[in-house]
Amino acid sequence: MPDMKQVIDAIDWQRVQGDMDQTGYAIVPQFLTQQQCMSLAELFSSDEGYRKTVVMERYRFGRGLYKYWDYPLPDLIQDLRENLYPKLAPIANSWMELLGAETRFPATYQQLQARCHAAGQTRPTPLILQYGEGGYNTLHQDLYGEEYFPIQTACFLNEPEEDYTGGEFVLTEQVPRAQSKAIVLKPKRGDMIVFTTNFRPVKGTRGYYRAKMRHGVSEVHSGQRQTVGIIFHDAVS
Repeated sequence: MPDMKQVIDAIDWQRVQGDMDQTGYAIVPQFLTQQQCMSLAELFSSDEGYRKTVVMERYRFGRGLYKYWDYPLPDLIQDLRENLYPKLAPIANSWMELLGAETRFPATYQQLQARCHAAGQTRPTPLILQYGEGGYNTLHQDLYGEEYFPIQTACFLNEPEEDYTGGEFVLTEQVPRAQSKAIVLKPKRGDMIVFTTNFRPVKGTRGYYRAKMRHGVSEVHSGQRQTVGIIFHDAVS
């Protein structure tokens, strides 16, 4: 298995920040190896290591299943959380500065986790999702409490048009006093999308404002689609 810190250090983070600033998302191609994708996908069938399984239809979230890992997280998921966060914190802080917000995020994942736990948010939020034919995910935001980090990532474990059809990753952006804009993406197996949890700063005539963004998954027409979500803040207990 590759050293994920080295893989993450090798990413062009200046490009990622530029894409995030312009669109609210950035695609990192071939982030995970095929073997890593297969290993993560195989974890879904296990009953161990998870704190909660959600049947999406019960809550009108869509159609499919997702599972939240429990602490201790799988090694790869922990590595991703710890090593991606320091690259994303400067982007998040630059957004706060543009928006004139007082919030600043700490330099390390451990410091963010300590902040969450002090606020009573102690449940891990990284998850794995699975959709079969007819599966989808309604537009939403992954906030989980008062303390939240404004950027998250999704890693795609299957190959579109081979393992499944449909199932596009969808983002919507709401600009004040305008209709929502839809963005439809189809990442390949091993790709990672970095995207906003809640909003991105957009420059207007009177400075920067918050453009709200949501994400979801369009209907899967055939096959099976699996994704891992890396959310950096924890959930309320």
